[in-house]
Amino acid sequence: MSPQPSVVTNPLTNRGTAFTIEERHRLGLTGRFPAAVETLDQQASRTYRQLCGFERNLDKYVFLDQLHDRNETLYYRVLTDHLAELLPVVYDPTVGEAIKRWSREYRRSRAVYLSVDRIEDVRPSFETLGLGPDDVDLLVVSDAEEILGIGDWGVNGTDISVGKLAVYTAAAGIHPERTIAVNLDCGTDNEALLNDPAYLGERHARVRGARYDALVEEYLSVAAELFPRALLHFEDFGPANARRILQANREKYRIFNDDMQGTGAIVIAAVISGMRVTGQDFADQRLVVYGAGTAGTGMADQIHAGMVRDGLNPEEATKRIWLIDRAGLVTDDMENLPDYQRTYARPAGEVADWTREHGAIGLLETVRRVRPTILIGTSTDHGAFTRQVVEAASAGVERPIILPLSNPTERIEVMPADVIAWSRGRALVATGIPVEPFDYEGTRFTIGQGNNALLYPGLGLGVIVSGASRVTDGMLLAAARAVAGQVDPTAPGAALLPPVENLRASSATVAVAVARQAQADGVATASHDNLIQAVQDAMWQPVYPEVGP
Repeated sequence: MSPQPSVVTNPLTNRGTAFTIEERHRLGLTGRFPAAVETLDQQASRTYRQLCGFERNLDKYVFLDQLHDRNETLYYRVLTDHLAELLPVVYDPTVGEAIKRWSREYRRSRAVYLSVDRIEDVRPSFETLGLGPDDVDLLVVSDAEEILGIGDWGVNGTDISVGKLAVYTAAAGIHPERTIAVNLDCGTDNEALLNDPAYLGERHARVRGARYDALVEEYLSVAAELFPRALLHFEDFGPANARRILQANREKYRIFNDDMQGTGAIVIAAVISGMRVTGQDFADQRLVVYGAGTAGTGMADQIHAGMVRDGLNPEEATKRIWLIDRAGLVTDDMENLPDYQRTYARPAGEVADWTREHGAIGLLETVRRVRPTILIGTSTDHGAFTRQVVEAASAGVERPIILPLSNPTERIEVMPADVIAWSRGRALVATGIPVEPFDYEGTRFTIGQGNNALLYPGLGLGVIVSGASRVTDGMLLAAARAVAGQVDPTAPGAALLPPVENLRASSATVAVAVARQAQADGVATASHDNLIQAVQDAMWQPVYPEVGP
């Protein structure tokens, strides 16, 4: 059988059974499809019914991935129509399972692959795409060292970038044709992959140091040169690199790290909602972070910035933050502290008389001593926020903000119903997992999920619309305030964060706030008479484009 015409093989132009009879004749498609001519609505309904026929989320993921390869408009129409339901399918947690199988079940390349062994190929890898400086709005890059809590998966982690872009498009209307997924293949320390004959990446241990830095710098410089208006999103880099890369480059490039800045900003949104209940501001807070990795430290960074904006000097703000890692409370006498923890290390003399267990100052002792107004969990240490910890936090503060953010459920620090019961209904809670509403002493409690999808798609859209030259702390705060502004947390049992059911509208609201702040911060390069309309106009809709002459 003769090859399919390009209008069919191109997933951005393929309509499948939605090609009319006239279009089939005109485009050389006569006889290529069944007789029925469906509307996009009919296709979306049929496709969703097919999707619901699968019991396992992984099977749904594969089905949607194959649809993505065939018909991009239909894929995004189904995803947009059922976004809240399908987010866990196309991204976390199902994408983690797909990543483990990626090389063995390889279906289609959907990314640009940049090898640490061939840094000279970075430029031609992008040039061969044939895209001009005005053709790209967004790149998502990952070196896949720290994938969603499952660790180092090398080139298998490509679908992290692909999945992130899918959420950007579905939630904020970033045009899929104007995005690029990128994998930095630096090798892997995952021995199972290195020993797997099916593995498709570089077969050596993960490269670090000067060669790694050279690849990152080449990527940043080439991407920024070829696509000067694009946002450079970093995803799932290891903790030793993520913060360092961000700090070294955020003033030079339009760079954004979702694990640090996005996660930090969504936590800021929850904290802002909590402070609306307590009547406080950031300068009134005392923060304990249990789990001082990239995400936890990124949250500390943004709350620190909020403290400074609300009147504290940087040194005073730092003194109000305590980090706890596997070795206990982080203190300045610990050996080999990573750079991202060193800023917040407490003076050893300050805690010399604190109670230690097995040589370490633990969570309970820290909470009793500090009386934190905000307690954040990013540890994956299931059950770490015990009844004693919650009661200690509640004894020291009238309305403590307690955020057990680890996921999935088997890794969360504490279930919200327990927090509410142990605090006698006084704690203000958000989580990293979806939680069904529950009752406590006659009040219905709704728990908001700290899902980054509430924030980063709108942030990206705001950067694109404003043409912001960089992502400022003010823009991150504006995004957080826009998210928090979508709920009323003051009602009894109310959520601190909005649901994910209305992400398109939510992302538009965030984008407007971010674009306005970009103007206020002096980094916007585009101006609009009507910013709200400009955001709406920029949002791609999953509808079939006109095809051929």
